[in-house]
Amino acid sequence: MFDFLQYNFIQNALAAAVLASIACGIIGVYVVVKKIVFISGGIAHASFGGVGPGYYLGINPMFGVLPFSLLSALVMGTVSKRSKIPEDSAIGILWSLGMALGIIFVYLTPGYAPDLMTYLFGNILTVPRSDLYFMLALDIVIVGAVYLLYKEFLALCFDEEFTTVQGLPTEKLYLFLLCIIALTIVVLIKVVGIILVIALLTIPASLSRKFTHNLKRMMLISIAFGTVISVTGIGLSYVLDVPSGATIILVLSLVYGAAAFGMELLENRRSSGT
Repeated sequence: MFDFLQYNFIQNALAAAVLASIACGIIGVYVVVKKIVFISGGIAHASFGGVGPGYYLGINPMFGVLPFSLLSALVMGTVSKRSKIPEDSAIGILWSLGMALGIIFVYLTPGYAPDLMTYLFGNILTVPRSDLYFMLALDIVIVGAVYLLYKEFLALCFDEEFTTVQGLPTEKLYLFLLCIIALTIVVLIKVVGIILVIALLTIPASLSRKFTHNLKRMMLISIAFGTVISVTGIGLSYVLDVPSGATIILVLSLVYGAAAFGMELLENRRSSGT
């Protein structure tokens, strides 16, 4: 039944699922609690602007996505905090600009751009061993940053005004958090792609929030949900021969819907019983 586990590409896919779940489980909690899903989606889509130059320069597009994602996070965060332009308008403009730049550079690249759809929609079954090391390095940076600044991020997410009163550099912390989100997006791109990355970043965290409001427990539960559901999605995509990224998101959505419906039903029974 588990004969497919002997294949290297399946082993790489499972390792990528675990690494991605660690990143999205930790940072996704901040995204959900801080309510910055839209700006996170903006960073994800704008990061496509780094894919095009990667192809154009003949390097691994992931090395183009990394600096472009960080730059997008810094620009969006600064504009949203300091500009008089409405935040949603600024994010929409930068989101579109990044996508447009990526498309233009891909068009200017001679020949055919291989694996382009992988960066848009993901394909965890094609993740090479070299990308796993890259994802592991980013995971170490993400976990290290959160470990060092856990209390500061906690204060930032729940009471930004209090953080400012305490003399903490609120804006710098916010920009740094957006940069960590950008790194997480880079980790997730090969798993579900730029188009679907926001779902993997938010659904496990939203699901964990239904079971606890303790931030550390939310992170652990989110990592567990992400890992189990991603592995399940990989298995289903292999058996059904359908896109892996979309299957993972579909399973996540179904589990979230079932959990939300089940908890609402349970609450209604308790309220009617009293």
